[in-house]
Amino acid sequence: MRRWLKQASPPAAADRSRVQETVRGIIADIEANGDAAVAKYARQFDKWEKAGFREPPDRVRAVERALPETFKDDFAYALKQVTGFARAQRESMREFATEIDPGITLGQKLIPIEKVGCYIPGGKYPLIAAAIMSIATAKAAGCAHVIGAAPPRDADGIYAPTLYAMAQSGADEIFCVGGVQALASMAFGCIGMGARDFVTGPGNAFVAEAKRQLFGTVGIDLLAGPTEIAVIADDSADPALVATDLLGQAEHGPDSPAWLFTTSEKFGQAVLAEIARQLPTLPTQAVAETAWKNFGEVIVVDDDEEAAAVSDEYAPEHLELQTAKDDWYLERLRNYGSLFVGEQSTVAYGDKGVGTNHTLPTGRAARYTGGLWVGKFIKTVTWQRLSDDASRRIAPVMGRICRTEGMLAHEKTADVRFARYAPKNI
Repeated sequence: MRRWLKQASPPAAADRSRVQETVRGIIADIEANGDAAVAKYARQFDKWEKAGFREPPDRVRAVERALPETFKDDFAYALKQVTGFARAQRESMREFATEIDPGITLGQKLIPIEKVGCYIPGGKYPLIAAAIMSIATAKAAGCAHVIGAAPPRDADGIYAPTLYAMAQSGADEIFCVGGVQALASMAFGCIGMGARDFVTGPGNAFVAEAKRQLFGTVGIDLLAGPTEIAVIADDSADPALVATDLLGQAEHGPDSPAWLFTTSEKFGQAVLAEIARQLPTLPTQAVAETAWKNFGEVIVVDDDEEAAAVSDEYAPEHLELQTAKDDWYLERLRNYGSLFVGEQSTVAYGDKGVGTNHTLPTGRAARYTGGLWVGKFIKTVTWQRLSDDASRRIAPVMGRICRTEGMLAHEKTADVRFARYAPKNI
């Protein structure tokens, strides 16, 4: 049985029609009119008046010289962590061939996607680490040509630390363009990008809708909504620390859910009190307070099994464990984007560069998918090879299945092989 100490406001009926129609119009215009349309929307939305979009190498070098060494050292550490984990994931994948039946060999190959486009958002919080999560992971997968795109911060172009991050992550080319026009340019090959096979990257509702509408023209990583955090905690945890973590993620935006699932009502009340105490001094109070007021929840359950069941039902993007039974939860839980085990780990570590990828499923999508990882940039394809005898042996079986389905031309392709590979001495 679950009991809410705090429950989120009832969700408002979503009206996506304005976003859908706006995005549909922009994409259609760019598909029809190419670079001229991109330039028009760049002026309108990005306030970008320059003729070109590609960031010149001399600006990249100038930014590198100007940035503090501390920032560059910190970024190098995060880059090493994420690429190291991505390479380890790549090594866990393998090609193979197996003779599954005499004369029938089946195989699997792993082929990196050739042309990838990575969008790095620039909004209120320029997500510098997003460059590592997408560009560097694509390079670790072996993708041949990876471009990066981000909106301009000012008349000079992309926010300097973001530009540095994109270059250090291995982008072959970097383009100063944002929003829907960036995604459409990647899909249709505008402004010198060359049409991409696959695009990645978080963004606002318009960016997410652009990815949804462009899917099929290009592959996409996943459709992400407002970021989420859930914490499973019991009375062995520190209420102040749990409150800090919930508010830390709530600062992302006024629509970011933050949930606590606990087996202790006393602990839940203590966390509520801590949130009330911490909010007034939080530097991003205005955003986090709105998110907590409208989307925060504290749910008390009877036992650990119910806590796990509730968490799996919510399928949170980020899930922290701060309990006396963390290993039990690690084994039991099924639905989450990324799991942070123990109070020593926190979502911020995953977001900025502990090593795991921060592009994760939201809106309960963790029920059926994981997040961005090196395997997303690799096509797992199959092949088959048969001997003459094996082809003749299975031809009648396959032919009968074709006939049952009414696919008589398919049946014929099996029948001719049955005749073709008949023993010569008969």
